[in-house]
Amino acid sequence: MLTTLALTLLVPAAQNDKAAYAKPDLLVEPAALKKEADRKGFVILDARRKAEYLVGHVPGAQWVDHAAWAKGFVKDGKQAWAGRIGALGIDTKSKVVIYDASQNKDAARLWWILRYWGVEDVRLLNGGWGGWKSAGGDLSKDVPEVKSVTPELTAQTDRLATKDDLLKSIKEKTAGQLVDSRSKEEHCGESTTAGRNGAIPGARHLEWSDTIDRKTGRFKPPDELAKLFKGAGIDVSKPATTYCQSGGRASVMAFALELAGGKPARNYYRSWAEWGNDDKTPVVKPEPKKD
Repeated sequence: MLTTLALTLLVPAAQNDKAAYAKPDLLVEPAALKKEADRKGFVILDARRKAEYLVGHVPGAQWVDHAAWAKGFVKDGKQAWAGRIGALGIDTKSKVVIYDASQNKDAARLWWILRYWGVEDVRLLNGGWGGWKSAGGDLSKDVPEVKSVTPELTAQTDRLATKDDLLKSIKEKTAGQLVDSRSKEEHCGESTTAGRNGAIPGARHLEWSDTIDRKTGRFKPPDELAKLFKGAGIDVSKPATTYCQSGGRASVMAFALELAGGKPARNYYRSWAEWGNDDKTPVVKPEPKKD
């Protein structure tokens, strides 16, 4: 028994957490990228503000304009995305790692968009920029030279939900698990974020940030994630659709569900910015749950 305990203590806690996730390959630990030889196997993307990137970033990382990607998903087609993704040297077989300084909210959106367009191996840096600094990772101000490629993108439409999809499923009572990833105040209609405020009928509520450890920026350990989902009435073994205000926080929830072993969740990307501003969509105002 003492031998077992000693061996356990020799293994870093982060590795224990990662090994226990149902889909650990969705994450990369900062320690795994500290050596230059290990980083060469990945395309690394920095989703922070450009000013922050220029001050210092993970060596070899490229800056990505998160705001342009967020808006571009709605308005740009396949050809535009092939150019945008290809300019980063990414094709569908690339191994990509993304980080940010906003508790994965921006990085997860980029993760989801790349997965939607068929890039198969996309991961988040666990703990983000803060995790990299805490691990003693090197900083660089060099902007890497990148050779553009022409990726053959294929939209993974089963990862996206539309307003019409949800209206049909609500009418036919086949909506399944809808997960509202916004704050409790938004979910209950206590804050104003659209013409009408509240929730999509039947939606379960779990705030996106509850899946993240606030101090470390890391995803919570597997047992804590399982407890969170169960407490919110979410069965990770069943299909789910996530939403928020404009697709970002819903991307974090989609990532967390998949990390916990769920099938790829659909992201209602236009989310409440569309639903709450359409007079023809049904809206409810759930009673706030007691903490």
